[in-house]
Formats: sequence, structure tokens, C-alpha cells
Amino acid sequence: MIQNPSRRALLGGAAALAALAVTAAPATAQTAAWPTEFPLPNGWLPEGIAIGSKPYAYFGSRGTGGIYRVDLRTGEGTVLHAGATGQIAVGLKIDRDGLLYVAGNTGVARVHDSRTGEVVRTFQLSEATGHFINDVTLLGDRAWFTDSRAAQLYSVPRGRDGAVRTLPLTGDWVQLPDVNNANGVVGTPDGRGLIVVKSTPGELHNVNPKTGHATKIALVGQDTVVNGDGLWRIGRTLYVVQNRLNLVSVWDLDARATTATLRTTITDPRFDVPTTAARFGDRLYLVNARFTTPPTPETTYDAVAVSL
Repeated sequence: MIQNPSRRALLGGAAALAALAVTAAPATAQTAAWPTEFPLPNGWLPEGIAIGSKPYAYFGSRGTGGIYRVDLRTGEGTVLHAGATGQIAVGLKIDRDGLLYVAGNTGVARVHDSRTGEVVRTFQLSEATGHFINDVTLLGDRAWFTDSRAAQLYSVPRGRDGAVRTLPLTGDWVQLPDVNNANGVVGTPDGRGLIVVKSTPGELHNVNPKTGHATKIALVGQDTVVNGDGLWRIGRTLYVVQNRLNLVSVWDLDARATTATLRTTITDPRFDVPTTAARFGDRLYLVNARFTTPPTPETTYDAVAVSL
């Protein structure tokens, strides 16, 4: 039976269209004059990048756990959170409410106010030694973190206090000793699972967030995604940053995310061991971690943008 839409439905639809308009606003014509590369502070030791619905990028520091925010329209930036000795910030994701979730490597996850940089919540995910809390994604009502040195994921409630959940990885997952295993993570296209890249030997896995069962995703067109680091997904298109190879491999996922077919690769002479990526408008922004360059307080770092 066909029913006339209610006023609430009409208003909801209008709001949804307005939200889409805001999200889609940074189109080619608008972003054309924006910088495609911008510097980060000397000695920053960046690895993670996060971008939300507004034209700001956030970068964590492996050296201090600091957070640096850049205006994508101008390339100008400021230190939001100075960090401290012993703190680390690697993977980052920003939520709709402005909370910034940060993977802290040494067993810790932090939640920052993206406007002020203030730490509003800290979660102890694991012991400090023998673990490497590496990346984070947002799925459902929880933020999910990978551990490169243990066969498990962790999740915490989004926007509120609550218990840490530890999810052991089973199924096709085989943990290798003394190397980085789980790294980047994103949700599956249907929103029901997690795609985790296993840096060594270079695999993609579809993980059930209720059971931890991992199903290895069949790769077509390329044998591995070795050195896979950050992941970004747009619909059924998956971008895999392969850091030391200085490229981003672009994959077409099937409906159930059980097979990934290589579509193309993105390379750029400005890449210098890019680690993670985030999208704004028609661009993919990547941070150069420069792992092959010995770090000093004066070592320069930057981020670059490529067209999608």
C-alpha cells in the first residue's frame, strides 16, 4: 500500500539531502585551488591522519603523542595537543560528534576533543609490552583498534564511558612472530564486518566483530598487499596504502567482501613511505612517515593529496 509521507519523513529527507550537500560540497571546482601538499612540524614523526566532514586534517606524533591540525584550504596548521614523554599517537579517526579516537601503541587508546585537543577519555586496551595498538576505525556504536603484535582486536564505546572488549582473532588468521600483523582497519561495505590488513605477509581479512572469525579475502590481480598499512573505503572500492612500496593499491570488493580485484595503483613522486590516508571531497590525503629516513628533531615531514 502506498502511503503519503509524513511531515517528519519529509523533514528527515530534507535534512539528509542537506547533509549530503554539505558532505559533497568540496567538489573539484572548490578544491582546485587548495594546496596538494603541506608541511608538518619538523621532527613530528607522523603516521596517522584523520579527516571528518569539515576541511581539517589531524595528524598524530609517534614521538610525543601530540595532535597537529591542518586547514586543508590553506595548508596552515597548529598543534592542538602537545603530547608528553612516553605518549604515542599512530592511527586516528574522527567521529561525527567531534571526538578524535587515537591508537596509542603502548596498550592505550585516547579520545580527544578535536576542537581543543583536550584528552577526554583514556582506555587501557592491553598491557604496555608485547602489544602494538596500531590503527582504529568506527563501526556501529564502538571504535575498533588493531594490535599488530597480538591476534586480537579491541573495541570501546563511542562517545561514552564503558568497558573495553577484547576480540581474539580466529578462523583463517595466523599470527606470525616478531613482525607486524594486523594494521589498518575499515568497516565492510555492508557495515556488518571489519576489513583488516595483515602487513606480513600482505593479506586482507574480513572479520566478524561478534565472533572474531577471520575469513581471508581472495585477491585477484595481485598476489599480496605486502606492507599494507592504512585502509580507506568508498563504497565497494578499497584503498590500501602499501607504505614502503610507495603506492596505494585500489581494489574492487564483491558484495560480501570475500574477493578483492585490483583495479589500479596510485603512485606519486612525492610519496615518501606514506602510511595512512583519508578522503575529503575528490582527494585522498596521505601522510609521509619517512620510515627510511633517520629521524632527528630537524627532520622535515609533510602530507600530500592525490586526485581520486
